[in-house]
Amino acid sequence: MAIHGTIRSPRAIYFGSGQRDAVPVIVRQFGTRAFLCSDERLQQDPKLSALVEAIRGTGIQIETYERTVAELPLECIHEAAGVAKDFNPDVIVGIGGGSCLDLAKLVSLVLKHGDDLSIFYGEFKVPSPLLPVIAIPTTAGTGSEVTPVAVLGDPARKTKVGISSPYLVPEISVCDPELTLTCPPKLTAIAGADAMTHAIEAFTAIKRPFAPELALKQVFVGKNIQSDAQARVAIAALAGNLKKAVSEGSDSEAREQVMYGAMAAGLAFGVAGTAAAHAIQYPIGALTKTAHGLGVATLMPYVMEYNRPVSTPEFAEIARLFGASGTDDEKLADLAIDLVAKLFADIGIPATIADLGITEGQLNWVAEQSLLSARLVNNNRRPLDHAALLKIATASFSGDRDHLRT
Repeated sequence: MAIHGTIRSPRAIYFGSGQRDAVPVIVRQFGTRAFLCSDERLQQDPKLSALVEAIRGTGIQIETYERTVAELPLECIHEAAGVAKDFNPDVIVGIGGGSCLDLAKLVSLVLKHGDDLSIFYGEFKVPSPLLPVIAIPTTAGTGSEVTPVAVLGDPARKTKVGISSPYLVPEISVCDPELTLTCPPKLTAIAGADAMTHAIEAFTAIKRPFAPELALKQVFVGKNIQSDAQARVAIAALAGNLKKAVSEGSDSEAREQVMYGAMAAGLAFGVAGTAAAHAIQYPIGALTKTAHGLGVATLMPYVMEYNRPVSTPEFAEIARLFGASGTDDEKLADLAIDLVAKLFADIGIPATIADLGITEGQLNWVAEQSLLSARLVNNNRRPLDHAALLKIATASFSGDRDHLRT
């Protein structure tokens, strides 16, 4: 059978411990005025404050915005963009977790195409290139440093919404695992579980037939040979190192592997897309205000159970990437779900969405709202309707994965 693939990535990705030392030279390539999107950690972490001073030391003028709010409410984006407009930067630099990187993308979008972000919700709505963005992650999870996605909170919709465009892929990504060494265990766990969920959903997404114009009409094209390669790298790296990165945060090798896995997962889902776990998490996050990574990871074993009948070969391979052996794909596929659930339990991910604060009376609304994420619903290999989404939500509420086998 003919193979096909698509990959979208920054013009350059610089990965490695100490790579932050090259940032001043990298920034200088784009001009002499840099607007930095970050949060309070920019001044609190000596490595980050030293990085800012090193950039200034090359003669670059810097304006910083250090009030990034998690989940990016619109007022935060507009406030940052207002500061940036007054400064008139040549380049936008995002330093921090996924929200800081997404803010850098969205500030660039506002500066180029105006304040009304709602006209860009969805896919391929951004009409032309933006100011260059340099993404420097300090957590290992969202993959935003390499993806064509930015997510924000729209109060009018009472949920998070996404803007997806190849123009949102950062120009340059600088991934220095040393910047994650001070990331606390809980955040390390949530971010890493988010990355694992990205990788699994990309690896098991719908596989669409080849069409020359597919990637020109859809940002997320489903699983393909390019995304599968990155997803395999991500699953193996995270399976073997995430638990240690959480329990032994000073272990530099584990930190390197987890950041590499998160980056690879971003490259995978940035073209293949995600699916049911993300669709269901959006309304759950709106109701509970819990971290995105916590929600998708809690849901992942249940979504895997639902998708198990149509993804046996992929699930068997996931088990092997976790280190399992054997030739019986049926047994390995079941084992894969157990291995993912155990890893998440070991790092403190809740077992049920009830633990996140969802009540039984909210399950039907969660299913209804999940259906509105058509891009994610349609990217799930096994078809989803309201009944199926309610079944997944109900199982993930009660903790009964067997409910999904009937």
